[in-house]
Amino acid sequence: MKIYGVFGDPIEHSLSPAMHNAAFRALDLVACYNAFQVTKERLRSAIMGADSMGFGGLNLTIPLKEKALEIITPDKLAEAIGAINTVSFDRQIRGYNTDGIGAVMALEESGIRVKDSRVLLIGAGGAARAIGYTLANQGAEISIVNRNSKRASELASRIGANGYGFDELESLVKQADIVINATSVGMRDGDPRLFQRNVLRSSQTVFDVVYNRKTELLRDTIAARATAIDGVMMLVYQGAKALEIWTGLKAPVKVMEKAIRDSLRAKKEQSR
Repeated sequence: MKIYGVFGDPIEHSLSPAMHNAAFRALDLVACYNAFQVTKERLRSAIMGADSMGFGGLNLTIPLKEKALEIITPDKLAEAIGAINTVSFDRQIRGYNTDGIGAVMALEESGIRVKDSRVLLIGAGGAARAIGYTLANQGAEISIVNRNSKRASELASRIGANGYGFDELESLVKQADIVINATSVGMRDGDPRLFQRNVLRSSQTVFDVVYNRKTELLRDTIAARATAIDGVMMLVYQGAKALEIWTGLKAPVKVMEKAIRDSLRAKKEQSR
């Protein structure tokens, strides 16, 4: 049996095992996928251990995507983005990034035009890097805001965007056609709001990469009658691309989406 997995810290929220194991069953592959808690300090030994044990591939999530560049050789896209979310062990250890592709496909599936849109990207970590780079290549006009304005400016300079601190957030939200939360804010009950709902308008699209719960940001978006997109389809499409890198097979996207939605419903029912 071939082993695959996702490394992250925290990792208990991940629904990638449900998604990929459903895909393996649909493809009749003798394989399994598990989640492993790995800190940044232990990432090198964890990746090398996975290679030594014959893993088929890995995904990386918060906070490991940028750190991985110090450890393994990225392809050109991952190098340009500055973050790795997918690792393969075919003859050599290689790093890829499928997050940006997943985000664009999620937007396009919802009928959102990216080219020439004014996009506000919140965050400057691994997911934000991938999304920002990919959207810039699609012709979007991007502004990046982050609590650390220096990080926002650094990412902005890489992709031809403008970087700002959080003191500019609400005014930037008002100007945007598409607002994307590429941070982990909203992943847990009790997380603070990024901004107040009254700055949203009905003509906007809000895309939250958080997928494990309906965030306050998405609730506020729905209340404002704007278009709300959760992180499920980004997870599905980036996972589908990763699976294709590992196996060379076409991913069963609908099966993967159903596994995620079913898992979310089950978790919601258990919490009642």
